Amino acid sequence: MKEVMTEDTKVILMLCGVFGRETPEKPLSVSEYTRLVRWLIGRKMRPSDLLKSEVLKDASSETRLPKQRMEGLLARGAQLGFAVEDWQSKNIWVMSRSDHEYPTRFKKKLGDQAPPLLFGSGERTLLQGGGLAIVGSRNADENGEAFAREVARMCSYNRMPVVSGGARGIDRVSMSAALEAGGVTIGVLCDNLFKLSLEKQARIAIGEGSLLLISPYNPETGFNVGMAMGRNKLIYAMADFALVVSSDYEKGGTWAGAVEELKRERRIPVFVRVSNNPPEGNARLVDLGAIPWPIEIDRSDFKQHLSAAASLREEESSLIERIPETQPQAKKSKKPTTLPLPLIPTDQRTETEKEGRANCEPSSDESFAGASIPVAQETPLQETPLTIYQAVLPVILSSLEFPVSLDDLARKLEVSKTQLSKWLKKAVDEGKILKLGRPLKYRRKE
Repeated sequence: MKEVMTEDTKVILMLCGVFGRETPEKPLSVSEYTRLVRWLIGRKMRPSDLLKSEVLKDASSETRLPKQRMEGLLARGAQLGFAVEDWQSKNIWVMSRSDHEYPTRFKKKLGDQAPPLLFGSGERTLLQGGGLAIVGSRNADENGEAFAREVARMCSYNRMPVVSGGARGIDRVSMSAALEAGGVTIGVLCDNLFKLSLEKQARIAIGEGSLLLISPYNPETGFNVGMAMGRNKLIYAMADFALVVSSDYEKGGTWAGAVEELKRERRIPVFVRVSNNPPEGNARLVDLGAIPWPIEIDRSDFKQHLSAAASLREEESSLIERIPETQPQAKKSKKPTTLPLPLIPTDQRTETEKEGRANCEPSSDESFAGASIPVAQETPLQETPLTIYQAVLPVILSSLEFPVSLDDLARKLEVSKTQLSKWLKKAVDEGKILKLGRPLKYRRKE
């Protein structure tokens, strides 16, 4: 059964789509289309209204988009008909921003930068997104690939989609591992959507409803660096969390996409692999605000642990920003802090998972034991603090001029009671803070 395309989507395709033989008129860019959409919304019109000559004339005049150019694009109705028929014969569907199935995540996160068109093949219900975006270099080492497989399996175990870009290397490894483990995968592609959808594993997964492939570009378009950079933001927009497995420093799409996300005001938590000799770019991303991936994580409570690690990093960052200017400032260590979490129970691991973990776990001398955050030996006041604890201690002490309960202090500092308790215990052990009576309160030692 052929799908019925709305008139709005037909118009958007003719204005923005690349299909059929080349025409003198260049399709509208995202920014040009957005300018046109704003004009339509302001007049309570829809894209299909542009088929009326008087509306098109007014739109051209007020948006400064040449009327002749838009007329030429809108005259491609016959070419569009042939293109749509060809796509449907290849099980490729297309939707526009005006369609109700268009991903809400793209609209909320990207706003005007959400692509006008989406081509796809596979399970449309996966357009709601979620899960973990796993990205990395096309030329990752064996440690990186083993790490990506292990994490993808944990996503599948927890029924979390794996979102990736479908490129050679980490993208393909993580997507394949998730599907092999019985999970679901969303591939956000920059090229060759039709070609990838014909691969054996993809055909089977699409038939089973466990794979969705989407692209903002023509399904038969070849690779282009600019398009690869353009789709990176869609990968992050589709997921709840992101993990950078391997990144070069200041070059390549993995680096550019991660930096772009880290600069966003409403970014998702971006984790990065820090174990087993990752490339330099990984550590640099931590310097920019990425979160070190927990060395040990309980697969049975996977998503909750990721949320907890992300929340802890936000609390630490918030406290550091509030350190009084008169106090020594904390500088980011070149060696990222790793947040250890509970081990995966041995009896719950499959043999395949054990093999994957063996390739990505640190050696025994790299394993972590002790407090939640590594603490260096105490440094004199005039030296730069080396740990998060040393950085936030002045903030805590400045709030304890008078006795304060744990609950009140946690509310004042806007941190979790669990983490604050650890910091207070350490400060008490060091003789910097006093524990007073019942009900229990804390006051700094004079």
